Amino acid sequence: MPQYFVAIHRSDDYQPAVAEDEAMAIAIDVLNNEMVAAGVRIFVGGLHPARKALSLRAQPDGGVLVTEGPYLNTKEHVGGFWVLDVASLDDALTWANKAVIACRASVEVRPFH
Repeated sequence: MPQYFVAIHRSDDYQPAVAEDEAMAIAIDVLNNEMVAAGVRIFVGGLHPARKALSLRAQPDGGVLVTEGPYLNTKEHVGGFWVLDVASLDDALTWANKAVIACRASVEVRPFH
């Protein structure tokens, strides 16, 4: 079956301690349990804010430059994600719709090669 990356997008100023209440945590747990029961969840992970990232860039001299912060300057970052193994894009979108509601966030769905 095809695998899909389902990413949760957060604003760069997102504060989990402020924005995430018990109802949201329960909704996400319910969604994760539903994915496991359906046998579609391969992996799930939450990420720290993009400001905690380290970016590596190839240099003309063959070296690698490591800098603090995200690779791209944006107003949003990926806050967490699932890797799902489902039969079709429509199935991935069904799970992504549930993720939008549980996480109260925008969601991006992308297929793996």
